[in-house]
Amino acid sequence: MLQFLGNIEAKIDAKARIFVPAAFRKILQSADQNTLILRKDIFQNCLVLYPLQVWEEEVAKLRSRLNRWDREQQALFRQFVVDAERLEMDTNGRILIPKRYCQMAGISSEVRFLGVDNTIEIWTNNTLEQTLIPADDFSSRIQALMNNNTQND
Repeated sequence: MLQFLGNIEAKIDAKARIFVPAAFRKILQSADQNTLILRKDIFQNCLVLYPLQVWEEEVAKLRSRLNRWDREQQALFRQFVVDAERLEMDTNGRILIPKRYCQMAGISSEVRFLGVDNTIEIWTNNTLEQTLIPADDFSSRIQALMNNNTQND
């Protein structure tokens, strides 16, 4: 199972190429996952990189919950997949992010790569800082969540 962990700063060049951080690249290469799927996050203003295997699992999970013969559900599925782009990591570990994705997420030069379970998120520094929960609030929420889950076990 692929699992990414980390918060790594990086720079994107004028041609919108960026090196996938070495720690993430190692995980991808050890799993023979040089093909990545890029899409804008559904909830946040960031980009998400899915290793191909993870993307295929997510699409299958979504498809299994939708009725192909329901117009609204078909539109949801279409929108989810139409906003995706296949990327190949080159031999140096770089990917080329299409300009429209940089524009969607407000990316111009410096970014942060976040390892989030089996995906990698790409954020601008300002956007990431705005979405983080204040430390006291975070600890309270985590405590409440874990206490609720412990009671259900």
